[in-house]
Amino acid sequence: MKILSLFFALFLTACNSVYLKPNTMEPNSMVYASRGGNTMTRGIKEKLEERGFTVNVGNLKDESSIDVDKFTIPKNTKYVVRVSEQAETFMPYWCIFNGFWWWRFNVSIADQKTGEEILSWRGRGCQNSSLRKLDRFLDELEIKE
Repeated sequence: MKILSLFFALFLTACNSVYLKPNTMEPNSMVYASRGGNTMTRGIKEKLEERGFTVNVGNLKDESSIDVDKFTIPKNTKYVVRVSEQAETFMPYWCIFNGFWWWRFNVSIADQKTGEEILSWRGRGCQNSSLRKLDRFLDELEIKE
């Protein structure tokens, strides 16, 4: 039983990998986010708006570009958020007190002007704990005044 517990604990530590550059995100800036996505994408947009960022959701350039993502990014955009995620899984036995949904995702936030990536996060986790981690990462990213 101890070996199984140890294996399980090691397995959980491999669920997230994060690179972030602290004190680099200016508060109340314009953020561009692509359209669509599952729940993690919506969660990030809501968290950024709660913190005072203006979130601009992508628009297609024309009707012929629906098959290929050709988004127009406004000139006043300071940061670009990209999220790729797999469909969430209902996990009532694992995430019972943590949102019931298991998310698998990759999140990237980059400075639009310099192209520098300030957050790269590959994660797996329950819904509420993933949003709490996102909150902590945004706390570290925001410039302290």
